[in-house]
Amino acid sequence: MSVFDRIASHYDSPKQLELAQIILNELENSLGETNEKTLLDYGCGTGLIGLPLADRFEKVTLIDPSKEMITIVEQKVESMALKNTKAMIDHFSKEHIPEITADIIIVSLVLLHIPDTKEILEALYQVLNPKGYLLIVDFDTNEKARHEKVHSGFDQNKLKAMLETIGYQSIQSNTFYHGEELFMRQDASMFVLRAEK
Repeated sequence: MSVFDRIASHYDSPKQLELAQIILNELENSLGETNEKTLLDYGCGTGLIGLPLADRFEKVTLIDPSKEMITIVEQKVESMALKNTKAMIDHFSKEHIPEITADIIIVSLVLLHIPDTKEILEALYQVLNPKGYLLIVDFDTNEKARHEKVHSGFDQNKLKAMLETIGYQSIQSNTFYHGEELFMRQDASMFVLRAEK
């Protein structure tokens, strides 16, 4: 059982819900017109980001490698009666890219948990429809936040350079929030980055 399977049942804590609302408020500014578009929320957890946005899209797919997280998402989809939304247990890698496409992909506080950043960004690029875009929300580099299985945040300029080598264009990012004990019990800031295909 993965760490995410273990924490799934108590993941939606008041602190997590508050953080999700801060991120949602910021993403609302970045989304623009979405009526006839498809959304992929990759590494969706319990759906705190993707589900509140579902009624803005024609079709929504939430993907997470954690079976327990997806079980919770499916319960929420049912209770919210979302007909345009489906949840899948899956992950992307160089060897495995599910048969799925999307106009907009959201990756919120997910990259820091994925060892090979470039590999996942390349996989997401393949799934993205032409003229579609990727929205990344993550922590700025924070040397005080250290864990052998988690990145210590990201340098926005290095991330942009990596995205450019893959083929992403019109890349923009900004830091939008500073909070206390936000990341591994350290004060931290979050950025949003938008990259088009």
